[in-house]
Amino acid sequence: MQKEMANKQEKSEEIANKPGKKGFARLLAATSYSSQGLVAAWRNEEAFRQEVIAACLMLPLALWAGETPTERAILIAAVMFVLPIELINSAIEATVDRIGPEKHPLAKIAKDTGSAAVAVALFAAFLVWCCILIPKLPI
Repeated sequence: MQKEMANKQEKSEEIANKPGKKGFARLLAATSYSSQGLVAAWRNEEAFRQEVIAACLMLPLALWAGETPTERAILIAAVMFVLPIELINSAIEATVDRIGPEKHPLAKIAKDTGSAAVAVALFAAFLVWCCILIPKLPI
């Protein structure tokens, strides 16, 4: 038991002390990797492009439709919440595709679950917008 704990401690220290960039250089590298990921998602994922275009249309609408700064922030956050979920879904799909082209039940579960996460985020954004905007309708 103590030997296992010591091994886990050593591995934890190896991870914490991994070689590589530190400080500002690490921040610059991370920013570069993030930019590359956004470009890859834009080039390769139609759903991401559609959601970015929808966000570009909805963000000005949120600024116009929200009556208070809080409403505006909530509307904007609801729209922006979808994009990172889509990026994670794209990463899951790319990883599963990298493993191999053959069909496997676990690959299907991974892809379907990622897709479900996007659907839940979209539905949540829809509900937020409805909750804020429907009471304002002149009915």
